[in-house]
Amino acid sequence: MESVWQSSMKDTAKFNLLETIPVRSEHIVTEWEEGSVVLAYPRFKRAWIRRFFLPKGRSPFIRVHLEEHGTAVWNLIDGQHRVADIIALLAGHFKEEGDYAPRVTAYLMQLQKDGFIRLLGTKK
Repeated sequence: MESVWQSSMKDTAKFNLLETIPVRSEHIVTEWEEGSVVLAYPRFKRAWIRRFFLPKGRSPFIRVHLEEHGTAVWNLIDGQHRVADIIALLAGHFKEEGDYAPRVTAYLMQLQKDGFIRLLGTKK
């Protein structure tokens, strides 16, 4: 876990990914379905666009169903745990899989890229 996992942020400052704290985005709604997390986010950000472009009877939300591992990671994204903490806490969940840390970090980076989370960190 002492590896040099670094990510460039928009201001080109370097951040140690393991030291960042993932925070859920405010516009994401967390739902539960059969023991798994379902993330829901608005199809349109503005109400007037939704009023004109959303077909009648269509949900105003797009829903993303997380699988078992995604649900485990999402449950630990609480604005308190660092990425390193999440990896350590999931060691038991991923016990059958070797080298799961890169998988978790890649998943968190994808969640950030898709706007589901933000990564708060300290500049190196």
